[in-house]
This record gives sequence, C-alpha cells and structure tokens, in this order.
Amino acid sequence: MIPQERKYTKDHEWVLIDGDTATVGITDYAQHSLGDIVFVELPAVGDTIEAGGRLAVVESVKAASDVFSAVAGEVVEVNEALEDAPEKLNEEPWDAFIAKLRIAPQGVEGLLDATAYAALVAEEEAKE
Repeated sequence: MIPQERKYTKDHEWVLIDGDTATVGITDYAQHSLGDIVFVELPAVGDTIEAGGRLAVVESVKAASDVFSAVAGEVVEVNEALEDAPEKLNEEPWDAFIAKLRIAPQGVEGLLDATAYAALVAEEEAKE
C-alpha cells in the first residue's frame, strides 16, 4: 500500500510536503530491499542538501546505502530516535522519517505521484 498524499523518487525515498517543510523517509520497498537496518547516519540540523544529494546513510545486514534527498533545502529536524532504534525504518517505513527540510525555492521538481511510483515498484519487482 503506497500512501497517496506523498511524492516519491526513483531511488525509493518518500516526501510529505506541508507548506515549506518536507519530511523525507524511505519507502517500504526500499526497507524490504535493504533487509534489517542496523545503523542510520543522520544529517546535521542546518545542513543544506541539494535535490538528489546525499541526505543520510543507512546500513543494513546486506550493505550500506545512501539515502538521497527528494527535495532541496535546509535540514531543520532529524529523527534522533533512529540513532538508538534504526530498525524503525523496517518496522514503520511510512512513519519513521529520516529528516525534515525547509524546502528551497527550486526544491520539489521531478517527484513521482503514488500511481507513478507504484508502476515503478511493479516494474522492479517483475525483474527480481
């Protein structure tokens, strides 16, 4: 089930936009592909991130993977709970965000809606 109110990237990040703030996390498909997540390297509050730039690093039992920002902006909050409980990204991928960003003026171009993202996931699952 893919939430309709969010936007998505081709790299399997989700973004929930509320005014000038974007909450960013990884999708259920991403967490499933990664396997058990054991560590998250969060950005620092105040960091400026470009759309498509590295936001965080997620380490799983399989590998370490970069999480790319779905939007351009300044990090205004990080999910500090992930430092002690990175498995929240596996357990609650639609609720366990990584960071919140104040969106830059050019910040939200090229995102997929839920229908387009569902088609992307179906295509990738068909390849497996």
